[in-house]
Amino acid sequence: MGIANKLKDFNLFENGISYRGMVPEVTLPKLSRKMEEYRAGGMSGPVSVDLGQEAIQLEWTAGGLVKESLKQYAAKSHGAVQLRFAGAYQNDDDGSVQAVEITVRGRYKEVDMGNAKVGEDTAHKFAMPLSAYKLTIDNEVIFDFDFMNGIEIVGGEDRRADIRKAIGL
Repeated sequence: MGIANKLKDFNLFENGISYRGMVPEVTLPKLSRKMEEYRAGGMSGPVSVDLGQEAIQLEWTAGGLVKESLKQYAAKSHGAVQLRFAGAYQNDDDGSVQAVEITVRGRYKEVDMGNAKVGEDTAHKFAMPLSAYKLTIDNEVIFDFDFMNGIEIVGGEDRRADIRKAIGL
């Protein structure tokens, strides 16, 4: 065992446009399952029934004005904006680097242009609920969620394949 791999650098792309040097921070999606407690006769306690993935969102901060991103606000389609986070996580024991890629689709729910003050740094924040999310580490797909198509792949296993089949999809 050694030191966990740490993020050493990243870049963010929006619809294929590189925002190198423009994005100081990205809040990556938090995954959470919708669970409901169930207890019936004969059970000594409740169990949590998994009702699927909760809504997920990606947020990012621009170091200032990014006109192309502002133009994406109020897009008509749930998947109009594609963001790609490309991160380099390095191990300080042996120097090896893991490539981490997160690709998402959604549309902006919130644009916070922050405060405007002469002589002060500016920051604009974008919040995007997601309709698709994919996490890849060193070319291995870890998560691949496509909510509109009922796809939920975790570690190579399509966890909703039988459900799609049962409903004729």
